[in-house]
Amino acid sequence: MATAGDHCPSQAKGTEAICRLGPGGQDLVHLDARLGLLRGLLLDPIFNSQKPPLYHPWRSKVFVQGVEDVQGMPDCYLRGSMASQAVQLRQSSSSRPPLPVINLGRLSKDPATRALVIQDIARACREQGCFQVVNHGVSKSVMKGALEAASEFFELSPEHKELFASTDIRRPIRYDTSSRDGISKARSFLKHYANPLEDWVQYWPMHPPSYRQKMGEYAVEIQRVSMQLMDAILQGLGLRPLCMQEKLEKGVQFLALNNYPQLSHRGDKIGLASHSDYGFLTILLQSSPGLEVMPHGDDAWKSVPVIPGALHVHIGDHLEVLSNGQFKSLVHRAVLNPDEARISIASIHGLAKDEKVCCADELVDEENPEMYRESSFQDFLDFLPSNINNYKRFVESLKINRA
Repeated sequence: MATAGDHCPSQAKGTEAICRLGPGGQDLVHLDARLGLLRGLLLDPIFNSQKPPLYHPWRSKVFVQGVEDVQGMPDCYLRGSMASQAVQLRQSSSSRPPLPVINLGRLSKDPATRALVIQDIARACREQGCFQVVNHGVSKSVMKGALEAASEFFELSPEHKELFASTDIRRPIRYDTSSRDGISKARSFLKHYANPLEDWVQYWPMHPPSYRQKMGEYAVEIQRVSMQLMDAILQGLGLRPLCMQEKLEKGVQFLALNNYPQLSHRGDKIGLASHSDYGFLTILLQSSPGLEVMPHGDDAWKSVPVIPGALHVHIGDHLEVLSNGQFKSLVHRAVLNPDEARISIASIHGLAKDEKVCCADELVDEENPEMYRESSFQDFLDFLPSNINNYKRFVESLKINRA
């Protein structure tokens, strides 16, 4: 699943890390995507300077049709039941907290500051299941290069892309225009492994010529960010991160490059149906809006804005297992953008293919019994064929029935 301004005031003790830093280091205002704040920054000109988006400044959701599409419209343009429904939606939206934005650079500050950031990350994982990170050390040029490499690959002739076409989900690299998991609606994708890079780059496309270099630089940087995040998350759970460091360093990094067409007025708006990811973390970069999430305890979809320079992070099934249910994996989906085609790069991180993930011993006791069976990435791959056209979340299959 990435946005100068005034000082970012803390809303409560320990929340000062949930703010953004601009290029010069200045604090930015808190993000409230649902109310449309900073709407003019939804598309980073660095990523797409050729065609700015066409959006209405009173809309708070650019690509959702129906009543929600006019919840930010002035009342003078609305009549009857539409006006009353829009008012209800505004009230509902204003009660939902904004998606957190974490300044990751503060993890390397003094111990007190680091502790506050860890608290904020843990709170975001527990309460919403996702957040965005800024000041993460991945340069905009590297992120731009990865999006360019992905876009250039999808623009290749069918002959080049078909070299990687396969329905075998165990192949080290795979291209397809539909998925066998029953959740893809309108997308083409390229999936391949990336960690350690020297083991997998030989399988990557040689065209476009810059693909291996640009995507390789991005993959290495994102793997580093994932290690930082997992270190903080494990500490937030009260676990000792060093005990898993070596396993995480040797673990799976799985890149999924997605190409979504522009929304057609006659077509389905869903590009990828609701689901959760298998791993510990997914770190996502998107070229334009299209990712929607359903934060915990909510029954409404929330659009994830494209914040220039930011990366979106959400919790996967195996982190839900490791935390024994303290953190829940995030249900999310992709919707088609009405203004342009969209590229996203999802980097999914977990343990090695055959390494089992179980509930952490420190988080299991009489009051909190083990809630999930152990499983591996290989188990997830074995689960997928049985899930075709009858989609069920992997984590649901792992839950222990104690009734």
